[in-house]
Amino acid sequence: MDEDHFNMAVRKFLKEVGVTSQREIERIVREGAIKGTSLRLRMTLTSDDQPALKHVVETTIELR
Repeated sequence: MDEDHFNMAVRKFLKEVGVTSQREIERIVREGAIKGTSLRLRMTLTSDDQPALKHVVETTIELR
């Protein structure tokens, strides 16, 4: 395995996830679709090729 190529592919994937996720969060907040003063978020990373991969990140963003 080419470590440099692998590292760049992972970084590219994570950048796409980050940018597109931020856009979607901003869109729903701008549209006023959020009721209340906070937005609970959960991101789950899985792979069809590797069922053992399941990574969950959760957070709450305050909308003040």
